[in-house]
Amino acid sequence: MPSFHNTSPLNKDALFALLSARFGDGYKKLSQIPDPALLQDANKAAQKIAHAVRNNKKITLVGDYDVDGVSSTAIMVDFFRQIPYPLEAIIPNRFNDGYGVSPNVLNRVDADLVITVDNGISAIQAAKICKERGIELIITDHHTPSEILPEAFAIVDPKLSTCQYPFKEICGAQVAWLLLALVKKELSLSIDMRSFLDIVAIAVIADIMPLVDINRTLVQEGLKILMTSKRPSSIIIKDFLNKSSISSEDIAFQIAPRINSAGRLEDASIALEFFTATTVSGAYKQFEILGKLNELRKETEAECTKEALQSALACGNEHVIVVSGKNWHEGVVGIVAARLVESFGKPAIVLSTENGVAKGSARSIGEVNIYELIKANESYLSKFGGHKMAAGLGLQEEDIDAFRIAINKTASKLNPDDFIPKEEVLGVLDCEDIDFELLNLLESFEPFGEANLRPRFLLKDVEVVSISLMGSDKSHSRITIRQFPHARKTLELIAFRTVLEMPEDKKITCSYTIGQNEFNNKISIQLLVNKIF
Repeated sequence: MPSFHNTSPLNKDALFALLSARFGDGYKKLSQIPDPALLQDANKAAQKIAHAVRNNKKITLVGDYDVDGVSSTAIMVDFFRQIPYPLEAIIPNRFNDGYGVSPNVLNRVDADLVITVDNGISAIQAAKICKERGIELIITDHHTPSEILPEAFAIVDPKLSTCQYPFKEICGAQVAWLLLALVKKELSLSIDMRSFLDIVAIAVIADIMPLVDINRTLVQEGLKILMTSKRPSSIIIKDFLNKSSISSEDIAFQIAPRINSAGRLEDASIALEFFTATTVSGAYKQFEILGKLNELRKETEAECTKEALQSALACGNEHVIVVSGKNWHEGVVGIVAARLVESFGKPAIVLSTENGVAKGSARSIGEVNIYELIKANESYLSKFGGHKMAAGLGLQEEDIDAFRIAINKTASKLNPDDFIPKEEVLGVLDCEDIDFELLNLLESFEPFGEANLRPRFLLKDVEVVSISLMGSDKSHSRITIRQFPHARKTLELIAFRTVLEMPEDKKITCSYTIGQNEFNNKISIQLLVNKIF
């Protein structure tokens, strides 16, 4: 039996105090978002963009193929459409172009000004090419910079050590949105910057930004705007989810994977066309394609995960899992890395190899900064980039073993406590306290996500009354439990993607979360199994 962080009884008052403590600085209003001009080079960049618009210069935007990159690009495309001003938007293809504003992408760019969103902080070579060709380059990014920066006209990135922006943990779409607020001012436009918050919220959630400070505010406002927006893509999302209110988890589990699937398996332009569709039928068509790609992504990911799990078992007691495979789909290695983190409770790096070259993704756990671990061993790598919890990297296949040994040596010097997941249970709730009043209490602390996890509670050695399988393929379990002997009230737990059999002692210990289920306009309380111990 594992030792839990907290097995003490918990009532509603104690829970309210615990959750309130997560927001020691209180809650920010939209009007309290720090001035975008505090972002280093943001004013300079906004003036250059405004000058390019006034002088009819050719502007090309280079985005990225994940949700944040596509969202950033979509916000820029919509903004320029409202000016109106012609903007060429390119999202690199993961397989043909590689990541970001690469020399490969610049081969097909004919512009006076290139703007990057959600990439560019490590584009040293691309910046040199822009300079040689007389193209001015504005980089907007949120990834951690290296010591050497690209030579660009302006670099807008909150992670720059000299940047004065007070909240650093913002995603690429937020950086783009803040910059555009300054462009709006420079050009004296009447564009409503709040109208982009539906897309900003999706990016913040999908890029696993901490849902505290201004991020909480933007996601809360963005999800409200999503419910009333006339944007075709938002109308489709709202109709698809079919709920009276949309949560951050709805976006994280049902929308973000669909949007991501385009760049992972085919081309992110499909997702961009979804976000920027001008008609509901156009958005619906793209959403249908995204749905099919997402199903394919699930199949590909399941296959790759199975093989990666086998390889990971051979890693023994290493601090960081590093596995590679020849037939692993490059587009799903990030998700597979996340699955390994879940299974083994340690950081994981999953690499796809082809023609002697390995490319892959890393995911972290607890307080382990995976970017810093990778950076400490960059001598083995041809490229890398990312942030604390997730990173991308490339190296020669022959260097994988040496890199694995080296990164584990570095990781062995970390404090063992850094590897403890931040998912501890808050305590044990009495069944009698699980009611709509509790549901309302929990809802007041939404949106839940990174740095504001949905509270997890513990059921310890409770009696299992019955287990039934559900779903078309009978792959989910419905567990009826009795918390105390002789208690009249029973509770029902749902364990998704888990087939359970009745335990020999008819007892179960698990962590769970409480949420609301909305079906046929009827709202009920739903208890979801998080982990069975």
